[in-house]
Amino acid sequence: MQLGLPFASPTEREPERERFERPEPFEPPERSIEFYYVRHRRARRYVLRLDADGRVRVTIPRGGSRREADAFATRQADWIRNRLEKHREAQQARPVLTPEEKRRLRALAHQTLPPRLLALAALNNLTVSRVTVRDQRSRWGSCGRDGHICLNWRLVQMPDWVRDYVLVHELMHLRRMDHSATYWRLVAAAFPGYENARRWLRAHGQALK
Repeated sequence: MQLGLPFASPTEREPERERFERPEPFEPPERSIEFYYVRHRRARRYVLRLDADGRVRVTIPRGGSRREADAFATRQADWIRNRLEKHREAQQARPVLTPEEKRRLRALAHQTLPPRLLALAALNNLTVSRVTVRDQRSRWGSCGRDGHICLNWRLVQMPDWVRDYVLVHELMHLRRMDHSATYWRLVAAAFPGYENARRWLRAHGQALK
């Protein structure tokens, strides 16, 4: 499982990615917006999400169609424009790291993130097979079924309590590889008040990318 930028909603499970060719003409809400489509076998409705790179992802539920997805995206034009405006503002406001600062922060991440993850794993009686720190462009972290957890070096730029939420988020995937209600109950038990960390990430996460 992967944790994206920004986080998906608690009811949105990670979809299986599937690219589509456009068989018929489509007029999106804004010609400059890049859309892509994914199918989610367990999704019950169409869902829009703005990715960290500014693209709009349209989730198609089981039994849905591209034509209905296009119509849904068109109806949500105001929402898309609003989210894109906020995204652009966050991009303009974020600090620009010098190469030296970036190297220092990445070194700090390699030094501090794995030990902290393992400490939280031990606290929750979980076993992590491997920890790696990477330069992920659209994820704060990910957890494989083999127990391998990858972390974004940019986690060291956020408050410790928000960072710990991200680590716990990935650790709980060792118990449940989805974003179901059961999964979120595990997160709540291991990290009470996690909703505050999610709100912080929605407000400030884009500026750290």
